[in-house]
Amino acid sequence: MALSGLVGVAVCFADAPSAPVQRPVLPPGYLPRGAAPDSNVLLPPPPAAGSAAMARDEEAAKAALALQGSPRFEQAAIDANLFTPGSTGVFSCAAGIVIGPQSTPKVDALLRRAGPDLAMAVYPSKRKYMRQRPFMVNGKPTCTPNDEAMLRNDGSYPSGHSAIGYGWGLILAELIPDRAAQLAARGRAFGDSRRVCNVHWLSDVEEGRTVADAVLARMHAEPAFRADMDSARAEIEAVRAKVPATDCARENAALAN
Repeated sequence: MALSGLVGVAVCFADAPSAPVQRPVLPPGYLPRGAAPDSNVLLPPPPAAGSAAMARDEEAAKAALALQGSPRFEQAAIDANLFTPGSTGVFSCAAGIVIGPQSTPKVDALLRRAGPDLAMAVYPSKRKYMRQRPFMVNGKPTCTPNDEAMLRNDGSYPSGHSAIGYGWGLILAELIPDRAAQLAARGRAFGDSRRVCNVHWLSDVEEGRTVADAVLARMHAEPAFRADMDSARAEIEAVRAKVPATDCARENAALAN
């Protein structure tokens, strides 16, 4: 089962906070049930109304609205899509190789298996706070209008997309250390696309990265994760010996905005 099942399951949990996590319906991750870091222990509460932190969130949301209709807004819509076979390919330009189920099947499988652990680790805090998303407050469009009904029932704090994107970037940075800065930066930008999209506050995105750091540290204790990292690293070495051409001009221009 691909990551496409995560959203429906996650919304179900948000609507029924006391419901237990039904692991069998999720894609298999690396962490045993209950082993993920508890985001309620890890994170502070979201910014309170009228606080300096909330003012910072509001200013960042206002800056995001100014990007609507721009190439950066279009990139945010691309980054929002975790549910197609080629979704891991958004890291190709940062990696310097084409990443995907055909070109790098072991890398793709590693990222997809890590995805559920990264995504679901944010849910204790999502369920606890059920923070409203920016578009619910400012009434402005998002880059994914078809998702808005679902997102209204899914807490904003912290961002699961940010946790996944930053986690993927860090995993790839370990696999391709000479491009670590580019990959970590792309993971950071992937999460910030949620702010640009008007579906997450800046603090949601930032704390999603905090969750990703903790989950990745925990995954390194799992032999299966370490074994898949080794396999993916060998695959990358073979692929890099014959690097195909990749057109990154559009993405680079969008992210430079």
